[in-house]
This record gives sequence, C-alpha cells and structure tokens, in this order.
Amino acid sequence: MRVAAQRAWVPVAPSARGRAARRRISRRPAVAAESETVAEARRQMEICNACRYCEGYCAVFPAMAMRRSFAEADLTHLANLCHGCKGCYHACQYAPPHPFGINIPATFAELRQESYAEHAWPKPMGRAFERNGTLVTLAAAFGIAITLILVAALQDPAVLYSAQTGVGAFFRIIPYWLMVGLATLTFGYGVFAMAMGARSYWRATGGMGGAFAPAPAAEAAVDILTLRNLGGGGHGCNDLDEGFSQRRRHFHQALLYGFLLCFAATSTGAIYHHVFGWKSPHAFFSLPVQFGTWGGVLMMLGAAGLMHTKVITDPGPVSRKVLGGEFAMLALLFLIAATGLLLLAVRHTGAMGVMLAIHLGLVFAFFLLMPYSKMVHGVYRGIALLRNAREKRSAKPAPAAG
Repeated sequence: MRVAAQRAWVPVAPSARGRAARRRISRRPAVAAESETVAEARRQMEICNACRYCEGYCAVFPAMAMRRSFAEADLTHLANLCHGCKGCYHACQYAPPHPFGINIPATFAELRQESYAEHAWPKPMGRAFERNGTLVTLAAAFGIAITLILVAALQDPAVLYSAQTGVGAFFRIIPYWLMVGLATLTFGYGVFAMAMGARSYWRATGGMGGAFAPAPAAEAAVDILTLRNLGGGGHGCNDLDEGFSQRRRHFHQALLYGFLLCFAATSTGAIYHHVFGWKSPHAFFSLPVQFGTWGGVLMMLGAAGLMHTKVITDPGPVSRKVLGGEFAMLALLFLIAATGLLLLAVRHTGAMGVMLAIHLGLVFAFFLLMPYSKMVHGVYRGIALLRNAREKRSAKPAPAAG
C-alpha cells in the first residue's frame, strides 16, 4: 500500500505580476453596502409593481410601472417623487397587518432622509440628519445668542433699548455692514451647499441627458407651484385617516407662498435701498412691508396647520424617525414669521432692538440649516418632478447611475 507523500507548505515570494494584481484590486473603490431601507423599498416596489392597484394615485406609481427592476438610484428617485399623501397605504390590501407589510409612505420618507444625508455637502454634515430636531433647536438658539451678543457689544445700551424711529432706524440698532455681512455669509453658504447637494443627487440618480426641453420643465413647474401630487388621485390625500382631504395641500401652499412673499419682501427692500435710496423701516403700505406682512401670516398658518396635521394624523403610514426634524423646522419657520410680525408691531418702541436681533438670529440660523434640514426636499423633489415629466414624454425611464 502506498502512502501519499505529504508536502510541507513553503512560502513563496509573490511574483511581480501577482503583486501588481493585488495592487490593482486594493485600488478599486469599495462598493458601498446597501442600506436596509433601500432593500426594504425594493422589496415593496417589486410587490407594488406586480399589483399595480394604485397606478392612478400619484406620480410614483406610473413612474414605477416604467421599470422592471429597481436600482438604488431608481428607488431614490421614486422616494423623492413621493409627496407622502398616504393614499396608497389606506388603499393597499397588503398594508400592515398583512404579512407583506407594504407601507410606501413611511419607507419612502426614511429613504428620502437617507438621500438627503448621502448628498449633503460637505459630506460629514450628512450626520446632521440623524438628530435633526436637536440640530435645528441648537442652531436657532445659537443664532439668537450670537446676534444679541454682537449687538450688545457694538451698541450703547441707551440706543439698544430706546425707541428708534425715522429713516435708518434698524441700522442704528444693528450696523448695516454687520446685517448685510451676516446675511450674505449665511445665505450664500446655505445656497452653495444646497447647490452642491443637488448636483450630487442629480448625478447619483442618473441626471438627464439631451438638450433642454421647455415642455417637461413647464409641467414640473406647474406641479411644484400647485402641489398637484398632494391632491392624490384628484380627490385629495389621506391626511388624517382613510377619508380624502385637501387640508395638507392647502397648508403646504400657504407655507410655500408665504415663504415666497417674504423673499419678495427682502428683494424689494434691497431694491428700495440700493436703487432708490429708500432706507428701512418703510411705510406700512409699501411693497416690502405688505409682502412681508402677508407672507408672515401665511407662513404662520401653513406651519401651524402642518404641525397640527402631523399630530392628529393616522400614525400607521408615518415614519417616527423623521418626525423630530420635521417638527423642528416647521417650528423654526413659524417663529421666523411670528418674530417678523412682532417686529413690525413694536418697531417704534424700545422693544424693537431686542426683537430685531431675535428675528435676524432666527433667519441666519435658518440659512445655515437649509442644506441639512427638510428644506432640501424642495430641491430634490423639483429634480424628481422634472425627470418624471421627461420620462413620461419619452415613454421610458432615464438611465440610472451606476
């Protein structure tokens, strides 16, 4: 009987070709692990794509039907196309407690937040979305505190706490260079960071090749301005329960148009100052004051209405992970509007100085928070609506990245 000889293992020096191959492998970029939310969204979309009962409910399901498979880029696009109207949840035969557990509104809300964090600029700031409610609260407090400290350090208390009237009264409290400088720095940073995030999101979800087409852009603009997808399939959304309502859509419109009116107030005020030499505070019936007044009222109504809706709505299709940041941002917008209206009411009294500092502190904090809060949903959803309008005209989905 023969016994096979055992060979001892002898380490052999790697060849030059082997070393080069290992270097090439080590230089390959690591493939990011897919999150549980992405995997769950894919599972639910595959079931929905087989069922298609909700195909006429909103923009998500017709866009879903144009796809046979769901890459992460496609799921991110669909999540940002979703307006959270909850109609699909209340109509779904596979919603909890069914074993399939289909809950598109809650799953897509979490996936949207993951996309905000993924594309935040700079990258480390993506972690801000994990505890967004705390971040918003701290930023608002810091904005008020730093503005009050700067004003107190630069101004005589006799000026700060006494009534200031006439042309340039605001600038006797906060110097013009300081007010404009802080506004430019915070707003400029916020806009730049949001633009960088939008650029990253655009590329990650496939972008849109080809020449600019006015028709899809016009359709997307109408969808944004009317918030058509918050109307569900036409009867409204399931804002509170399985019944249809336009409640959330109207509150959202009030907040959107109130915000735009306040922006118009700031813009016309700048034109008054730099073009005509008319310095604030302006007369009550001037354009900046009227824009700001009605904008503030609409913002307060919209923010308060949306917060109340979130409190009394059916919690089933709601993701608790994102609620803290959403409530905090709505509260910040409400406070910005409220302090702006209070500033208008007390601008001829000794309380104007402190109220001006509080209002501007909240505004500066909001500018810095824009890229790291729910505010980015406006940019990403706008891109998703534009892509969806183009896909409908081409009758096929745009190629996904990766």
